[in-house]
Formats: sequence, structure tokens, C-alpha cells
Amino acid sequence: MITSNPSFRNRFLFGLQPDDLVSLRQHLEPVNLELRQVLIEANEPIRHVYFHESGYSSVVAGPQGNAAEVGMIGREGVVGLAVVLDSDRMPFDTFIQLAGYGLRIATAAFLDAIAQRPTLKTRLLQHAHVFNVQVGSTAYVNAEHTLEMRLARWLLMCHDRVEGNEFAITHEFLSTMLGVRRAGVTTALHVLEGNKAIRASRGQILIMDRGQLTALADGGYGLAEKEYARLFGSAS
Repeated sequence: MITSNPSFRNRFLFGLQPDDLVSLRQHLEPVNLELRQVLIEANEPIRHVYFHESGYSSVVAGPQGNAAEVGMIGREGVVGLAVVLDSDRMPFDTFIQLAGYGLRIATAAFLDAIAQRPTLKTRLLQHAHVFNVQVGSTAYVNAEHTLEMRLARWLLMCHDRVEGNEFAITHEFLSTMLGVRRAGVTTALHVLEGNKAIRASRGQILIMDRGQLTALADGGYGLAEKEYARLFGSAS
């Protein structure tokens, strides 16, 4: 339980009205978020809602071995928004893609707070809207853009959610996130390196030129980010 008045790193919590934050704070508990830890299992009741303070999660659709990421959630948002939309489960897994720490609240306590605080529910519905825009953008980019463009967008989204310019990611993990074979990921990484946008080493990606990455994404990045900024301000 969080009883003091910390400066939350999670942007959703940080931006809440004081009374809305009080309604949640007494029920929040700190948690470590381990790599590949499943926070929400597909078609199982959502027992907790999570707020990243560091690291980020992936929402993944499809069966194991043939899955692809459809959404990403870091400290800008909330993991478990389905419960805000009156559903106690979702058909996709959500797991930790980059380890970190955060806070969680039992779903029952979360729903009680929403019922008592209409302004809290409004902010959560706005977050659900922004996340839906992100998922829609992912569908569009996957259908219309090359793998190099998709990878550039994905790396920009990761960069938005990490501290610094370097983060750990394997080719195998990238192939799952993008829904392609590892050979395709290797080729796309070489293209981005050739444009001096990134440097890839074993299990690590260094962002060297964010502007170049944005250009390579060719309009695929930015729609959800602009919608977030319109409703919530900066995500940093």
C-alpha cells in the first residue's frame, strides 16, 4: 500500500487530480516486473491493473509461435484497460517486454474507485481511446509499410518508453513483436544501420539518430503520440 505522496513516474498517476489519486493510492502496491512475466493472460480474469514506473509491456495477439505485438504500454499508460470498458478479460496476452518495476491495484478496488470518481473514469476512457488509436495505427502500418518502416516505428515507440538511448532486445524477440522471420529482422536492422539511425549489437539496440528513424518510419509513427499529447500533454 502507498500511503505517502510520492512523485509517481507513471504519467497517468502523476497527472491525476488529487482526489482521484487518493482513491487509488491507498490500494497501490509496488511490484517488480520481470522480463516475459505475464501480467494478463488471454481469456482469463484480469485480477490486477498495473502502472509501469519503468520498463514496458507488449499486448500480443495470436497463438504461441505465430504471435505478433498489437500494442505497447509503458509508464505513459495503464495495463488492464479492458476492465474500464466493462470486460473482465481480453483475448490477448500482455507480458513484460522490458523489465522494470511498477505499481498494481486489485481489479475490485480499481473498479470501486472508478465508480466513486467520474473524473477518474473519464481519464481512463481517454487512455483507452489513445491505446485504440495506437492499435489501429499498428494495423495500418503492418498492412501498408515495409518491414524497415515498421521496425523504425517500433524502435521509436520503445525509445519513448526507456531511459537513455540504448535498450536490450534480441532478434528473436523482434521477430515476434513484428510478426516476421528472424532473417527479415536482420535485413531490416542492417538497413537502419546503413542509414546511421541505429547501431545493433548482440542483444542491444542503440538509437543514434531519432530524426532519421522518424523519416524512415515514413509517417507510420506519430498518430497515437499526437493524440496522447492532445489529451494528456507530454508523455516524457
